[in-house]
Amino acid sequence: MGSSEQHKETLLSELTQVLKDAEDFVKHSGEQASEGYQSTKQKLESTLKNAKAEIHHMEDAVVRKSKEIAHNTDGYVRENPWKTAGIAAGVGLLIGVLIGRNKG
Repeated sequence: MGSSEQHKETLLSELTQVLKDAEDFVKHSGEQASEGYQSTKQKLESTLKNAKAEIHHMEDAVVRKSKEIAHNTDGYVRENPWKTAGIAAGVGLLIGVLIGRNKG
């Protein structure tokens, strides 16, 4: 998994946690009765709802893109098995050389 994908997953995880914490805050702050507080609470609830929907949309987009990449990779491998085997062997050889140098 690439660094960019790891950052996206970390961001989604952190955003999900922030949303959960904010929801808990809203749930436990119902004792406050002022009109301004109630208005702010309703706005926050609405924002949280929208943010949750957006996170789900982002997750769906990431899943779709991952499936598309996997499908394209599978198609390439099926169409070019010898080229793919050669690339894999070259990468394996390179990794083996690098590991051998680090041990020596």
